[in-house]
Amino acid sequence: MDTTFSCRGWKIPQQLVNDVRGMTHPAFTATSRAADDYLNERALPDRLTALGKPLLVIFGEEDRRHAAEYRAVPGARVELLPDVGHSPHARGFAAQTR
Repeated sequence: MDTTFSCRGWKIPQQLVNDVRGMTHPAFTATSRAADDYLNERALPDRLTALGKPLLVIFGEEDRRHAAEYRAVPGARVELLPDVGHSPHARGFAAQTR
């Protein structure tokens, strides 16, 4: 979880850890495998390009590699939040659990 929710000084909420630990191993691996299969079949930026709609992409500035993939989507606006990694929405999750 540390690599997914990299954010300086942010502690992963215990509820999230508990939720993941509450999954059975087969359910966890099946979920992970299904997400990988979906993205390996066709990358998300390619899927979004096909829609032809405006797109706002928000990533943390510590995850520029993923954000760069979306710059190729016509009409995409990519915003990078400072001091945040791959999952900037996690800050909102953390605020709700305080």
